[in-house]
Amino acid sequence: LVTIVIWSINFTLTKYVLDHGFQPLAYSAVRFTTAALLFTAITFALERSLRMGRRDLVFLFGAAVIGIWLNQLGFVYSLTYTTASTAALVFGTLPIFTMLIARWSGVELLSKRFVAAAVVSFLGVALVALGAHGEVAGSPTGILLALLGSATWAVYSVAIAPLMRRYSPFRISALGLLMGAALILPTAAPQLAEQDWNLSPLVWTILGLSIIGPLVITNVLWFTAIDRVGPSRASLYANLQPFLGALFALLLLSEQMTALQAAGGLAIAAGIALSRRRPAIPAAE
Repeated sequence: LVTIVIWSINFTLTKYVLDHGFQPLAYSAVRFTTAALLFTAITFALERSLRMGRRDLVFLFGAAVIGIWLNQLGFVYSLTYTTASTAALVFGTLPIFTMLIARWSGVELLSKRFVAAAVVSFLGVALVALGAHGEVAGSPTGILLALLGSATWAVYSVAIAPLMRRYSPFRISALGLLMGAALILPTAAPQLAEQDWNLSPLVWTILGLSIIGPLVITNVLWFTAIDRVGPSRASLYANLQPFLGALFALLLLSEQMTALQAAGGLAIAAGIALSRRRPAIPAAE
């Protein structure tokens, strides 16, 4: 839940800095490079090693291409082409993508109760979207990019789950962030060269918060949650993200929220409550 709250407000924070001087890929490059170096230092101080098997490194790199590089392209550019509330709404599809990928890959065998909970939560997402006064329908490019971000993070969440049996969330996150930064930097090079760095103190403060919260703190919390309850149940909590994302946009960016969106948030919470009553059936090892 803490992870989802931080991710939810990150839509608003990112939208603000993109509207106030930062170019999309330049912003991502600075964030991920700084977070990677910080997280690597923390991990090495705690574990005295970043060692990982060669096959696991190759596997993690492939996951980082999809779950960090492609994910960031979808995330930052969705916020370039649409509002923070719209992007948050579309990212509410994350649990559905995760459920389908987890089932397809054999990571989890899902109970009927869990599927019903996911459906209830997704209906809540639909209500939130319907209450958006046409904002979602008005930005097809932003919606497609947000869907890309949602789907790629679902792939990453499921792919990382087997590594959690052998390595700590710290080590996986540190190496994943390093790989992600190495992939984003070359892509962002043109924008980094053109970026005007004379930005307001508030923009730099938000950048710092977006590094510490959504990248450093949540990396550990998210993958620890995946290790304890599985990727599908962890991702089900992400159904709160569209509601909270719209709420933060309302408070901080003066975007609108309707009674229908509030009803959707209640339906999302009901789905989460339903999912907790019986755990998903674990896949045989």
